[in-house]
Amino acid sequence: MNIYDLKAKTRKGEEVLLNDFKGKVLLIVNTATGCGFTPQYKALEMLYEKYHDKGFEVLDFPCDQFGHQAPGSDDEIHEFCTGKYKTQFDQFAKIEVNGENEDPIFTYLKENSPKEEIFSFKNKMVMKAVEKMSNSTKKENDIKWNFTKFLVDREGNVVYRLSPIEDPMKMEEKILEVL
Repeated sequence: MNIYDLKAKTRKGEEVLLNDFKGKVLLIVNTATGCGFTPQYKALEMLYEKYHDKGFEVLDFPCDQFGHQAPGSDDEIHEFCTGKYKTQFDQFAKIEVNGENEDPIFTYLKENSPKEEIFSFKNKMVMKAVEKMSNSTKKENDIKWNFTKFLVDREGNVVYRLSPIEDPMKMEEKILEVL
């Protein structure tokens, strides 16, 4: 199995095969609109605008598992993101990323990604505190919080995993490597 064998639901409930993104570089993120990390949408949109014409896609999966920070319907979440952050990238239906109802895409990403990058001691300490607030983080490779970022190369390999606390712009060099 590879990532292209999986499917996702759009916010309108339509099924999309990830095979439709074959040959593109993907940045897959679990997001939330009421999180302290929500301003990362600005950087995600900047990366999308900068590299989309080179084959780069951001796949946004809202998730309400961490502190119920993704309230509202899929349409309300979409309106918030497009209104406040002017996002243009694909936004999918709300999902779970950990536990018995976790989406198969995130099961695949967690099982096939390198170790999560966190750049500073301070950020490591903050993430340890944040992780303690999560009811759904049970396994070592589980998603710790909103805005965990996975970079997938053109062949479907998960090549990078960035901590929720880290700015998406820190991925730019890795994105350029795989583009």
